[in-house]
Amino acid sequence: SLATVPAALANGSKEVPAELSYVGQIKSHQLFQLSVAGDELNDEFLILIKDDFGNLVYKENIKSASFTKRFLFDAEELSSYPLHFEIFSRKTKKSVVYAINSSISQVESVVIKELK
Repeated sequence: SLATVPAALANGSKEVPAELSYVGQIKSHQLFQLSVAGDELNDEFLILIKDDFGNLVYKENIKSASFTKRFLFDAEELSSYPLHFEIFSRKTKKSVVYAINSSISQVESVVIKELK
């Protein structure tokens, strides 16, 4: 099942009207959603996704006041290499950066109960 868990706006900033959410897992992949709610004065954005070493994984220029994009990442790779999302407003020259850190752990639970 998929559930949306909104991520907080970085530093409580409204200068870049962006929100990154964890949507859920699909098979062995994690799904994230980026929502941007700009306006006619704030409608040009650059999306950059970099790994922990600064290598560019994804880049896209978007000219739209409001948009939503979804990103699917391999859960195992994401647990090894944290990603950084940067959403830059070309008009205000401000940006917001989110860091995604994921870990995979196996949880095993055993319950022994006396039956009467």
